[in-house]
Amino acid sequence: MYHSLLAILYKIGYESRNQECTITAIEKFILDKTINLEQKYIDMIRNLQEDVQSAKSIREEMQYGSETSMEKERCKKLMDNAKDFVDRIKEVLEELSE
Repeated sequence: MYHSLLAILYKIGYESRNQECTITAIEKFILDKTINLEQKYIDMIRNLQEDVQSAKSIREEMQYGSETSMEKERCKKLMDNAKDFVDRIKEVLEELSE
């Protein structure tokens, strides 16, 4: 999900090396109407809908931490959200290409 947001930034001429800055920049572009993306996708990346652990913190724990497994339901929900998220970002990228 994070890398798809980087693709949007790149498409409109920006670059980011920080996840929180990337998300904040995307929020600004949503507010400025530079991109047409619903807030729910920002919420999705910041916080899985019914879970207190954010997608960002899960990624960081799995990448940098010592945790090596995840509950099956949590993993499925994150994967479903990621697919929906990336599909929507593809649409935004196509809109920016027009």
